[in-house]
Amino acid sequence: MVSAGDFRNGLTVEIEGDVYQIIDFQHVKPGKGAAFVRTKLKNIISGGVVERTFRPTERFENAHIDRAEMQYLFDDGDMYNYMDTSTYEQVQLSHADAGDSMKFVKENELVKICSYKGKIFSVEPPTAVELQVTETEPGFKGNTATGATKPAVVETGAQVNVPLFIEQGEMIKIDTRTGEYLSRA
Repeated sequence: MVSAGDFRNGLTVEIEGDVYQIIDFQHVKPGKGAAFVRTKLKNIISGGVVERTFRPTERFENAHIDRAEMQYLFDDGDMYNYMDTSTYEQVQLSHADAGDSMKFVKENELVKICSYKGKIFSVEPPTAVELQVTETEPGFKGNTATGATKPAVVETGAQVNVPLFIEQGEMIKIDTRTGEYLSRA
C-alpha cells in the first residue's frame, strides 16, 4: 500500500479497479483548509490521461507491471506473434492493443511485453533500431544549407523524415519513441 503523500513520478497504483501510472504530482498546501495532492494519471491499459486530487492520507494498492523480454516472430494479419526466448512459449497481441509501437520493429527483434495480472496491454520496442531505407527521392546538391529533410519509407513500411543526403538502400538508425532519424547505421 502507498499513500497519496508518497506519490512519485512513474509509480503505478491501482485506483478503483484501474491501473494508473503517475505522470505528474504536486503537493498543495492552501492557506485555508487541508493539504491535498494534485496528480496527472495515465491509465496504462487504455492510455487515457486524467487529472485527480487526493488527500495525502488516502492509500492505494501498488500495481506491479511485468515486463518480459520476448522475440517478435511475425504478423499474421490480425495478431502480432511473440515468443519467450527462455521458455519458448508463444503469445499473441492484437494490432489494436499493440498500437503504433510495432511500426519500427522487424521480425526476430527483441521487445518488452508489458502485462498486469497476466493480461498483456502493451509492447515496448527497443529505444533505437537500425532499418534499411526502401523508398526515398534523390536529394539535390546544394539543398542542405537549411537542414532540410525528405520523406523516406523504411523496410517495416513506416515513414520517416531523413536528411537529403540519405539514399535508397542505406541503413539508418531511428528513435522508436519519437520516430525521428538519428544517424546513419
